[in-house]
Amino acid sequence: MTFGEQPAYLRVAGDLRKKIVDGSLPPHTRLPSQARIREQYGVSDTVALEARKVLMAEGLVEGRSGSGTYVRERPVPRRIARSGYRPPGGATPFRQEQADAAVRGTWESRSERAEAGAGIAERLGIAQGDPVMCTHYVYRDSCDVLMLSTSWEPLALTGRTPVMLPEEGPLGGMGVVERMAAIDLVVDNVTEEVGARPGLAEELVALGGVPGHVVIDIRRTYFASGRAVETADVIVPADRYRLAYHLPVR
Repeated sequence: MTFGEQPAYLRVAGDLRKKIVDGSLPPHTRLPSQARIREQYGVSDTVALEARKVLMAEGLVEGRSGSGTYVRERPVPRRIARSGYRPPGGATPFRQEQADAAVRGTWESRSERAEAGAGIAERLGIAQGDPVMCTHYVYRDSCDVLMLSTSWEPLALTGRTPVMLPEEGPLGGMGVVERMAAIDLVVDNVTEEVGARPGLAEELVALGGVPGHVVIDIRRTYFASGRAVETADVIVPADRYRLAYHLPVR
């Protein structure tokens, strides 16, 4: 293959993708059969099959048992605003992250004591096996699952304090900054590492996705005077949401 040439299956997939994007193949339309693709593009069955696999992996089409392959309805991505700034007495962190002020998000949570694994221990600056409070969240925007999150807090800091359980007690649900301030830890810095990857099977089931869908993977850590007080993994479906960051210039 010389420079600039495309494998036949990518050429076929590219043409079908263009038809899906420009509306020539609208949502819920049946994709041309493998035999039809073979005839139309003058390619082999193998090439036609690989082209269909590409479109399925990209989330543009979906297979329906006993019926065929159809163009998927493509959601219009919505914004999730993320910012290190929150006005005093303002909304909870989750409400702040929603782009539409009219939307009322809800969440479910479950906390449990755990031992820090190697990766989490490194992020928190503690020893592997040290006790942490692990909290699992499912966030909903109206009826849809907006994102999943798992957070870890060192029990060396929060154990036997009123904020040991993030969603219970006098400051339950108020967020890391307010809760840590209650035990004299002033959060002054937060980092977020953002990546993308194929969603795990259990994540996609919870998020309402299909196998192969990509998720945005945010690794967030809060610091107080250089010491990590909380770290979290936040998982967002990449086809439905875009992250919008507000970054103040000093």
